[in-house]
Amino acid sequence: MPELLQTESTSSLRSKDGITPVSKREAVSGFAFLIAFFVVYCARPEDWIGPLYYIPLAKITAGGAMLSLLLAGKAKRKLSHLPREGYYLAGLIAVLFLSAFLSPVWRGGAFMHTVEFAKIIVIFGLVFLLVTSIERLRRLIFVQVVSMIVVTLVSMIKGWHTPRLEGVIGGIYSNANDLAFAIVLAIPFCLGFLITSKSLLGKIGWALGILIMLPALFMTASRAGFIDLLIAGTVCLWHFGVRGRRFYLIVATVFLGGMLFLTMGNRLMKRFEAISEATEGDAAYGSYRARKWLMVKALEGIEHYPVLGVGANNFLTYSGVWHPVHMTYLQIAVEGGIPALILYLLVFKRGFRNLRQLRKRKDLPIDYVVFVGAIHSSLIGFAVGALFSPEAYHFFPFFSVAYTSAMIAIVAERDAEAPPEPPSDWRVRRKLTIYGSPAKRSPLTVSR
Repeated sequence: MPELLQTESTSSLRSKDGITPVSKREAVSGFAFLIAFFVVYCARPEDWIGPLYYIPLAKITAGGAMLSLLLAGKAKRKLSHLPREGYYLAGLIAVLFLSAFLSPVWRGGAFMHTVEFAKIIVIFGLVFLLVTSIERLRRLIFVQVVSMIVVTLVSMIKGWHTPRLEGVIGGIYSNANDLAFAIVLAIPFCLGFLITSKSLLGKIGWALGILIMLPALFMTASRAGFIDLLIAGTVCLWHFGVRGRRFYLIVATVFLGGMLFLTMGNRLMKRFEAISEATEGDAAYGSYRARKWLMVKALEGIEHYPVLGVGANNFLTYSGVWHPVHMTYLQIAVEGGIPALILYLLVFKRGFRNLRQLRKRKDLPIDYVVFVGAIHSSLIGFAVGALFSPEAYHFFPFFSVAYTSAMIAIVAERDAEAPPEPPSDWRVRRKLTIYGSPAKRSPLTVSR
């Protein structure tokens, strides 16, 4: 009898008679609310479809998501199976609430901002509970990427003559750097869909999506976004171009990047030059000096309030100039304290740990392998881009960590149900052996 992989989490999912029954109606309705929340959060339709502005879409979908979380009690995964990164995230939110109650700056503002951020633990829990197959994971990532393409296209159309696309779309996309950051995090997933698409029309569509997002990134002239793109793009090309032996992707990327830089990179180059060249009245150089001052101010805040910080989003007031510190790690440390920073880093450490376990597997189907590479590229892009942008409370990187948690559970459940069978078609076997022998299996653990 083939040896089945058993872990503490996967074994607890099974009853004496097998897998715990799943309530189909609750699973479908819960996943529908999850999809709806992703559409509202990622696409922000209320910002560019007039009548929707008066409908509290975010509250409705978040409320539905919370209700779904309560109704998910009959799902085969339980909240008690939540992986350790989920507990770290819940701990981070708890620390931020305590920080808000004891804030030396503005308790009400910090509390309300933490309430908004706390939605992520509900979404994280729903992703883990309800994303029980690679098809559902693809569907969720599909919504995120398509929403990002639509937002980018609308931003370009509405803000073609707006410098750096500032404020064209509200909310999380109102700042040019935030828009650039979201674009970069979506590009690896878009490339993953392009590679795994089985139709020529699908491949053309995903290629057009990339061709929409990249020019918009250059239009933002975001230095942090460009550095983020270089890092995430390099990791992407390593996964898909070098390891996947798709060398045409490297050639196409170099050609497209060169063309965009020559035709649209003038403002971006000037902003990079401003870092080392002080020009009187240069806004880019002034931005560099201001960010340097804000980082020093953040370090002072950490020194004075090391345990609980000044409260979520309160550095704007504490700084006296109403600007955030343009470094995520300093932002979470000054606003939530050192304990919050530790928990924040532990969440992403667990995401990378999950990916490392999945990347060791040599028997996964091609869809799994490609999306592991896409998530890895996106998370590395975030880890580097966070050094240059205030992204502590944005949901996108937490989505990626949740994807890794869901994938670990999916693979563990897949192993428990049936032993892997080598594909019969030699062409499929060749694709899989690009990443290693299909017969080999590395141990996979799911820790809580």
